[in-house]
Amino acid sequence: MKTGIDAIAFYVPQLYVSMEHLAHARGIPAEKLKRGLGLEKMAVPNIGEDAATFAANALLNLIVQNNINPREIGRVYLGTESAVDGSKPTATYAVEIVEKELEKQHGLRSFKNCDVLDMTFACVGAVDALHNSLDWVKQDSSRKAVVIASDLSKYDINSTGEYTQGAGAVAVLVSHNPSILSIHDTWGVASKSEGDFFKPRRTYKKQDLLKTVLEEFNVEASEDAIDTFIQSTSSQFWSDSNSVVEVFKEEPVFDGQFSNACYNDRITEALEHFGEQKQTDFLKDWSQFIFHLPYAFHGRRIIFDNWLNWLKQTENYNALIDTIGNPENTDQKAWQKAAYKSELYNTFINEKINSGELASSEIGNMYTASIFMSLLSYLSHNHNQSIDITNKTIGFIGYGSGSKSKVFEGTIQKNWTSRLNNINLFDYLNNRTSIDVETYEKIHTSKVDSPVLDGSKIALKFIEKEDTNYGLRRYNVKR
Repeated sequence: MKTGIDAIAFYVPQLYVSMEHLAHARGIPAEKLKRGLGLEKMAVPNIGEDAATFAANALLNLIVQNNINPREIGRVYLGTESAVDGSKPTATYAVEIVEKELEKQHGLRSFKNCDVLDMTFACVGAVDALHNSLDWVKQDSSRKAVVIASDLSKYDINSTGEYTQGAGAVAVLVSHNPSILSIHDTWGVASKSEGDFFKPRRTYKKQDLLKTVLEEFNVEASEDAIDTFIQSTSSQFWSDSNSVVEVFKEEPVFDGQFSNACYNDRITEALEHFGEQKQTDFLKDWSQFIFHLPYAFHGRRIIFDNWLNWLKQTENYNALIDTIGNPENTDQKAWQKAAYKSELYNTFINEKINSGELASSEIGNMYTASIFMSLLSYLSHNHNQSIDITNKTIGFIGYGSGSKSKVFEGTIQKNWTSRLNNINLFDYLNNRTSIDVETYEKIHTSKVDSPVLDGSKIALKFIEKEDTNYGLRRYNVKR
C-alpha cells in the first residue's frame, strides 16, 4: 500500500522587506542579490511570532483547509532548529494553541492520544521527522501523522547571511493512499560531523561582564568588591548562583564557503548511496529536483557538479563539448563556468528546478521548512498553470549542517490538484505588507515591544515570571 503526503498547508509571516530596499541600505547592487541569488523579498516575523506560532498556524490551516479530524492524528512531529525552549518541545506549544482553537468543533483535548515531538538536525530535521513518521504510518493502515517544519532564519545585521533570512512553516499530513505524493522506500543517507554552521551556548563570566560595565562608566572597583556585590545583590540577574551567564542566540556561527562544500559533499554521498540501493538515471528518471534552499538559486548551483558527472554518461556531453569546447584544451575553471552558463544546463534548470525556487525568492531561507516549501512551490506553480504532473517522479535533496543529507523520491498522485485548491500560495505571498529597513532592524534587534500594524492572529501573549513556571510561554489567538 502506498504511503506519503496526503495534504499540505503553510504559514509565512505577513511582513517582508524587499531586496531593493535592503540592498540600498547596505550599499550593494540589488541585481547582485536578485540575479545572483534569486532573492526578491525576505519574510520578517512580527513581534510575538516564533517557531511555535508558525507551526500552530500551519497545523491549523492543514486541519481546517482539509477538514481533518484531529483525533485521527496519531503523532505530530516538528522539525525545527528554532526551538523556544531547551526542554519542553516547541511542538507542544503549537498543539496546545491549535487544540484550544478546535474545542468548539472537536471537544476538549482533541490531541490527547497524540505523540508530540521535536526533531533537530539543522535544516534536515523535518526530513528526519518525515522519514520517521512514514515508517510509523506504514505499520498500520489506520495511522495518520502530521509533520511540521517550522523555523526562523536569523543572521547578524550586515553579515553575509543577512540577505538570505526568512521564516515560516509547512505542515503535511502523512497517510496511506495519499492524494498528493507517494514516497518510495529508498533513502540515500550521508552523515559526517562538521562545524559548518551551529548555534553554540555562549558563556560569559559575571565578573568580566560587571568589570567591563564599570570601566565604561569610569568606576573603579576591586575584584573583591565585585564578588561581594554579586554575592549580596538582590538582582535576579546578578544573584544567580552560576558564575557565568549563559547566552543563546538565534544568529549562528557559520562559514558560508565551508558550508557549501559540506552541502555538496553530503548530497553527492547521499545520491551515491541512493543509487547503490536503487539504480537510477537521475537526469532521466527524475522530472523535478526539490532542494533544501538556503537561498532560491542554491539548488541549481549545488547540483551542478553532479549534473556534469551524470551528463558525461550521455550523448549530450558531446553536444556540450561541441558548444563550449573540450575541457582538456582550456582552463578547467573557465570551462566549468561556461558549462554552467550553457544552454544545456539552463534548460535543465528551467525544466527541473525553477518552479521549486519561486516561493523561496519571495520568502528567504526557512531552514527545515525550505525543502517542503520548494515542494509546495512546484505543486502550486503547476496547478496555477494547469500543467498535469500526475505520475511524475520527483527527487528530494535535503541537507542539514553539522552535517547530514537525505535523498528520496516520490510520485505525484492523480488527486494532487484537489489538495491545492484552497492554498493560493502565490496570491498570499503577493498580498503581504512591506516594511522599511529601519522597522525590520528594530524587530531584528528587539528594540520594539509592540507588534507592527495589527500584529498576527496567533502570537505570544506573555512569558510567566513566577518561580515555579518562570519562562513558560503563553500564546493568544485573535478571534
